[in-house]
Amino acid sequence: MAPIELPGPDTKGQTSVERTIATRESRRVFADSPVGIEDVSQLLWAAQGITHRTDGVQMRAAPSAGATYPLTTFLEVAPGGCEDLEQGVYQYDPIGHTLDVSGTAPVREELTRAAGDQEVIEEAPTTIVLTGNYDRTRRQYPEHGDRYVHMEAGHAAENVHLVCESRDLNSCPVGAFANAEVAEVLDLPDRLDPLYLLPFGQPVPA
Repeated sequence: MAPIELPGPDTKGQTSVERTIATRESRRVFADSPVGIEDVSQLLWAAQGITHRTDGVQMRAAPSAGATYPLTTFLEVAPGGCEDLEQGVYQYDPIGHTLDVSGTAPVREELTRAAGDQEVIEEAPTTIVLTGNYDRTRRQYPEHGDRYVHMEAGHAAENVHLVCESRDLNSCPVGAFANAEVAEVLDLPDRLDPLYLLPFGQPVPA
């Protein structure tokens, strides 16, 4: 199946970084409406998208120790969760700014169970899943590689939350889940470990 091309990211947002920091908070309730493909594109780019080149290396939106880039980003979409995307699991390709279909079966119930039946996972129309290949960073930093991978996941997640805030989307960081179960739900290769769940969606109208 051909990769799904995403709209180009907006690099001239209308909300200041200071404003998004001041107003950001974890929001666990979502409207019963889909998110737009433009929002999906912007959030995936904020997590791991290409921003510039340095010495021939394509640098990404989140800092990475030694530019080892151990993270792989997935998007889980509930039925009707996103305009222009079918339900299922997608893998983000930062180089092409595209999505590859990993699976078309709905996995929302299984992902919710893997996250301890948290309602925020069950009710969100879409969830970004950050995974990491520890060996990519351990090879260069054998003593501190694991720490650097966790730091990078935090950098990427905060980017996602701040962009959600700037685009009037609700989001919530989720770290409580069963690693093996999430890996099974997403059918992750052995080299990737789940690190972070980032559910997001439209806010409930006031």
